[in-house]
Amino acid sequence: MQLPDAEQLIATLAEAMRPQVSPDTALVGIHTGGVWLAQRLHALLGLSQPLGSIDVSFYRDDYAAKGLHPRPQGSKLPFDVEGTPVIIVDDVLYTGRTTRAALNELFDYGRPARVDLAVLVDRGGRELPIHPRFCALTLTEPLPSDQNLQLERDEAGALSLRLIHA
Repeated sequence: MQLPDAEQLIATLAEAMRPQVSPDTALVGIHTGGVWLAQRLHALLGLSQPLGSIDVSFYRDDYAAKGLHPRPQGSKLPFDVEGTPVIIVDDVLYTGRTTRAALNELFDYGRPARVDLAVLVDRGGRELPIHPRFCALTLTEPLPSDQNLQLERDEAGALSLRLIHA
């Protein structure tokens, strides 16, 4: 499978979001790839709200089976969630379980005015009724469950997509 250029997808996603965001919109990236993507989008969109991040490790419904991620990052929401329009940002949407966990944690901080989801790639294979409002690329054929699509960042900060066979 030929992977698209992540940097071009980021520009496409930002342009799709631009007409729908206001300066008071808050972006919240899901660790780790979603945070990298949210950092880029925040800069491209010129948002005034500080950037937030969520580590969903303790909110996953498979926590008992998988245990804690080896390097939990902690969550940081440096703005008042109450009444704020929020866009949760993740790199790759798969089953929807990570997004559900992010929603659960976000609502522990308050009740946003609205919550949207922005993803770089929708790989298919949903297990929950979750759909992104903003998406740069939807794969026409879902990836097999033994393959993962990951956003990676090099030392210079450039982002790329990588297909990993489990």
